[in-house]
Amino acid sequence: MSDRSIRQSFPTQRWQIATPSPDTAKELSVSTGLLPLVAQVIINRDIATADAAHTYIEPESQDLPSPLSEFKDLAASVELIKNAIADGEQIAICGDYDADGMTSTALLLRALKHLGAKVDYAIPSRMKDGYGINERIVEEFAEQGVGLILTVDNGISAYEPIARAIELGLSVIITDHHDLPEKLPPADAILNPKMLSETSPYKGLAGVGVAYVVAIATAQSLGKIKGLTNPILELFTLGTIADLAPLVGVNRRWLKRGLRALPNSELVGIQALMEVAEINETQKQLKPDDIGFRLGPRINAVGRIGDPQMVIELLTTDDPQIALERADKCEQTNRKRRQLCEQIEQEAIALVESTPIPWKESRVLVVVSAGWHHGVIGIVASRLVERYGVPVFIGTYEEEEEEVKEKKEANKTPLMIRGSARSIDEFNVFDALNYCGDLLGKYGGHRAAGGFSFLAENLEAVKQRLREFAHKCLEVEHLKPLVKIDAEASFSQIDFELYQQLEGLQPWGIGNSPPVFWTRNVRVVEQRAIGKTAKIHLKLTLQEANSSTKIKAIAWRWAEYCPLPEYLDLAYKLQENHWQGNTSIELELVGVRLPQTPASNNISATNQPIKKPIQNNIQKAVFTHSGRIYVCSKTPKELRIRNDRGNVLAVSQGNPTGLLGKSRDEAKEVNVTQAPYFQLIKAALQAIAEDN
Repeated sequence: MSDRSIRQSFPTQRWQIATPSPDTAKELSVSTGLLPLVAQVIINRDIATADAAHTYIEPESQDLPSPLSEFKDLAASVELIKNAIADGEQIAICGDYDADGMTSTALLLRALKHLGAKVDYAIPSRMKDGYGINERIVEEFAEQGVGLILTVDNGISAYEPIARAIELGLSVIITDHHDLPEKLPPADAILNPKMLSETSPYKGLAGVGVAYVVAIATAQSLGKIKGLTNPILELFTLGTIADLAPLVGVNRRWLKRGLRALPNSELVGIQALMEVAEINETQKQLKPDDIGFRLGPRINAVGRIGDPQMVIELLTTDDPQIALERADKCEQTNRKRRQLCEQIEQEAIALVESTPIPWKESRVLVVVSAGWHHGVIGIVASRLVERYGVPVFIGTYEEEEEEVKEKKEANKTPLMIRGSARSIDEFNVFDALNYCGDLLGKYGGHRAAGGFSFLAENLEAVKQRLREFAHKCLEVEHLKPLVKIDAEASFSQIDFELYQQLEGLQPWGIGNSPPVFWTRNVRVVEQRAIGKTAKIHLKLTLQEANSSTKIKAIAWRWAEYCPLPEYLDLAYKLQENHWQGNTSIELELVGVRLPQTPASNNISATNQPIKKPIQNNIQKAVFTHSGRIYVCSKTPKELRIRNDRGNVLAVSQGNPTGLLGKSRDEAKEVNVTQAPYFQLIKAALQAIAEDN
């Protein structure tokens, strides 16, 4: 059976199941009171002692070093800001247009105004300026009489703009969290967690986290901390989760604190944002998922396709009416962003399938088309990685579609392609971009993601160079989406106690991913496509083998795989479902595969057809026919074909009739020499011949 036919039936994946540690899990369970299954989850996150588990669950219990002892330029930064405030000097913040940059800007605006500073800000245009501070912004600041510039979430690679600021007599504090260049800019002070030791609890801070450190340290030095901490802690929380910063160290500690404050936010902007996002104000604790997937996108969407000033005003205003107006605009922008993403994703998939683009042969998917919005193609790249399981480089022309046609026809100004990249574990995006460096214009990023631009005439050369790089680090078996699994679980173990203990391990995110469990040989009792507008999701009722227990499940964006086979191994997360006053625990499916032999848990398995040796003259195969999956077995006397709903067609050799039904008692006779049975039998015999 071909890989293509399998992918049409259910996701083709590779499973990576963590090595079980039953003895350590039992010891940790006894010492902490956690369920063994929860203890195994913690062990998988490199936490194996009771003390480490206590710190992990209660991060406030950890003794933190002072930020002043960790960031060598923090004291100097505080003095520069204090002097500017004392002298009435104008301070300017240069932010960025993503959620981290916008929340960082809003945080420092609030903090500096609270401290009595004269402060303004600028954010570069995604379309006109690109990322980070530039010489135009610096020169405009100088013309406005600015004396001190603070960059947030950018600046560490902006050598020329910072040098220009110093040349013009401005002081500069860089607060950033991106990778360090070979040559640091000549700023008066640089605060970047990448400059800290690997063991520092501040190592994982996002841009908004560095801004928070500066704000708190300055307020403490001036004795004006009262009334400031909670509002800017909320902005730290919003920006950190939306930016997908690693949830370790102080991020984990401060986020737990911030998440408790958010449902009763002191900021009218966040109150309004929760209102338009339909987040219930009576929630006792807002989960990170609610921030990341409900509030964060509404802010990020504005930076991608709107005016970032809208978000800054939302997060800095104290006027409820203005806040609600800005929040409504964020909501409208986010709806437009969703529509654009859906449209571009479908167009990209059609391009991949119809061209066709040989991504398996290349081991990397490069897809370029005119008319796609630069601001959202990074999101689409992530979705294509989930779908195809390969590194994705997606690009579009910097010009509008009509301009592209005109320039091609007139052969005038060189066309430029701008794009985004997203990766899989085994592929380093930044290294890949470096490998193509001589063919690119601007580019940057890190292991998992990046951005780039290049002359359109270099497209084929870039494709070939990326193909060469991919072949150096990827094998064919890597080209499937990876599902990382914590432990095997039985449905009988899934209850509210397990769910509540897992919730105690929140917040989830990079560095602390939500637990994924798997259960073998599960029966799909019911399945149907659902969705408010388009029916793109799959709702299921499941039953574990040798058990009467049934459980509901949801599979997001899996309607194309309906119907799934009747019996499967399932990988899933747990989620709480509230409906008509009732609460239940449901599964969120993230992986499926055909039932496997229970050999070992420490395997990396795929959804390839299972080729079984001939035993006792029985030949078996799994195949697809007319878009559905079948399992067949053949002896010298009989052929049996079972579909994904449990119906079996049994045919004796030489007999023109067969029996069709779920059991012989219920079976009816059918003429197997006619359609559709003749074609089905032919497909089964061909599959057996190929697989045996």
